[in-house]
Amino acid sequence: MDRKAVSHGKRTSAFNELFQSKNKIFQSPKSVDTIKQLLLMAANKDSIIFDFFAGSATTAHAVMQLNTEDGGKRKFIMVQLPEKTNEKSEASKAGYKTIAEISKERIRRAGKKIKEENATTAPNFDTGFRVLKVDSSNMADVYYTPDKTKQTELFKNTDNIKEKRTSEDLLFQVLLDWGVDLALPIKKETIAELEVFFVDGNALAACFVKDGQITEDFCKELAKREPLRVVFRDSGFGDDSVKINVEQIFKLMSPHTDIKTI
Repeated sequence: MDRKAVSHGKRTSAFNELFQSKNKIFQSPKSVDTIKQLLLMAANKDSIIFDFFAGSATTAHAVMQLNTEDGGKRKFIMVQLPEKTNEKSEASKAGYKTIAEISKERIRRAGKKIKEENATTAPNFDTGFRVLKVDSSNMADVYYTPDKTKQTELFKNTDNIKEKRTSEDLLFQVLLDWGVDLALPIKKETIAELEVFFVDGNALAACFVKDGQITEDFCKELAKREPLRVVFRDSGFGDDSVKINVEQIFKLMSPHTDIKTI
């Protein structure tokens, strides 16, 4: 463990909880203070900091700590493969099966401690973060040639979304497709008993219910919000006539809204 990091006592207590000398969870963590010095030399206060080998997420810890010290608005993006920890290691014994799990826990603990230590000077300091993973498309392969299509399997091909994909999965794919910032605030609301995601206020509204639950009354309530973009799941419409009527509702009530169906 880096002596300089230990010497700072209170500021690195969250660090020590995960990387204490007798029972190290991570064997070779970088120094928070060293990373902070590098950030001061190489980055502006509103920079986005990338670390493609996150490890224990020291860089994220350093970014949050430095922001509280100089009022910066730096953001971080950590990249870490879900590399498995050694079964005999202290990390594995403590329940961390991958290095990525250690990274997430480090950010949680460091963020919580930093907020506690700066509750008076920075009561609204944001230590939230999102965890995303690279995966295949949410869209199912529904394009088959006639000779490979069986009549008994036709109903299996009515939904173009892969099984076990959540509404959150679909939402982030839409954000990527539309080029929307993945760090924008997301709020979940219920309108006419249906779940709707609102991204950055009214920048985007998304409803991914299926089985024909989307009705004209629901869309009228949603159109009153006048979102900049709105996206639905295709199987959410009962039939084509409902889908067409929904488009007309938005043209009348919120003509600037860009409508998309997946």
